[in-house]
Amino acid sequence: MSPTRVFVARLAGCSVFDPAGDKVGRVRDVLIVYRSDNSPRVVGFVVEVPGRRRVFLSIGRITSIGSGQIITTGLINLRRFEQRGGEVQVIAEVLGRKVVFVNGSGDATIEDVAIEETDQGEWEVTELFLRRPRTSASPFAKGHTTFARWEEVRDNEIDGEAQSATHLLATYEDLLPADLANALLDLPEQRMLEVAGELSDARLADVLEEMPESEQVGILNKLGDDRAADVLDQMQPDDAADLIAQLDDERGEALLDLMQPEEAEDVRMLLLYAPDTAGGLMTTEPIIVSSDATVAEGLALIRRHELAPALGAAICVTLPPYEPPTGRFLGMVHFQRMLRYPPGERLGTILDQQLEPVHASASAAEVARILASYDLVSVPVVDDNRRLVGVVTIDDVLDYLLPDDWRSHDDEPATAPYITTDTRPQQVVAPSATHRGRRHANGTSR
Repeated sequence: MSPTRVFVARLAGCSVFDPAGDKVGRVRDVLIVYRSDNSPRVVGFVVEVPGRRRVFLSIGRITSIGSGQIITTGLINLRRFEQRGGEVQVIAEVLGRKVVFVNGSGDATIEDVAIEETDQGEWEVTELFLRRPRTSASPFAKGHTTFARWEEVRDNEIDGEAQSATHLLATYEDLLPADLANALLDLPEQRMLEVAGELSDARLADVLEEMPESEQVGILNKLGDDRAADVLDQMQPDDAADLIAQLDDERGEALLDLMQPEEAEDVRMLLLYAPDTAGGLMTTEPIIVSSDATVAEGLALIRRHELAPALGAAICVTLPPYEPPTGRFLGMVHFQRMLRYPPGERLGTILDQQLEPVHASASAAEVARILASYDLVSVPVVDDNRRLVGVVTIDDVLDYLLPDDWRSHDDEPATAPYITTDTRPQQVVAPSATHRGRRHANGTSR
């Protein structure tokens, strides 16, 4: 095998270094353009740099590929990556695609793509690693694998049949929900929907919570009612309520009927409040205990792995019942305060007497002022009878205060030691390789 021949799937996650040996980022994909008279040409890499920003690294800025790492000239364009028309991401859009052999010997699925340096600084796709359909009915059987040159196959996409996202999801496995949401938003719309459809219910719920509302609605509208309800069950009630509020009344009510009764009840309660009030911003799943609960019990509750950090910062103490709307709200105990007392101390004796709850009708601006004034990460919300109905956390307020397109807002870095200009070519000749640009929160493209 030629030393300059590399398989793309093995590059996913590889470190990128500058000439001094300092790590610049990590490879997330390889960018190619189709050519009518030859194999696709590699134009660069999608690289994740510190700050989870995805940028374009031109193939001309790469001096070495191999041994699990990539060496650059040290010049990188730090503007956020935007896929241009005609460009194709190999891992995101090629792996898992079905092809048919031009000699009539059947079809196969692309499992990997080999790129090779054909001239100094020039790389192109030279070979495909393919898997044939299995011939046995056994669930453990796999089709045999083979290699083929690019010109020996052609696309065999069937209308309505989704491209497999197995390989792509493997490269996304280590991403946090917010980063995975950004990665999906960088994909062409159809590919984004295919990948979203193959995520587990819990993973998709986490990702939807980090997406603009227009994209949330677009994905949910592509799911069947049963699957959509399962995903909504996995979302935080306030996020699920915000999403359902964007749907038409008929489908929103249908999904609520299919959700778990307890989850649907929380969402229905949240939908009663205006979105710019404490009731509209709050979550209905804080930690709630009785005044007789001990410090040891409280600390055990906030140690739960699935608990969001903002919700684990304090515990609410109420009279029974202990599900919103609870009995009369007595107060909150912050986790730092619990650490200062013995394990057997009752939480009712160490309440924060200075923190007053906000009414469910309080404005979002008022809630923001309270959080900022007292350096809080959450504030309790009560109704007219001082029953606890939820808590507003700092992330809920930030989502409200930030502009609608904050997830796609791209401020230039204050210092950019590796900045250069974008050197991608403008000419491409593959009409089938047209993709929409990066989407923004308002659903537009550019």
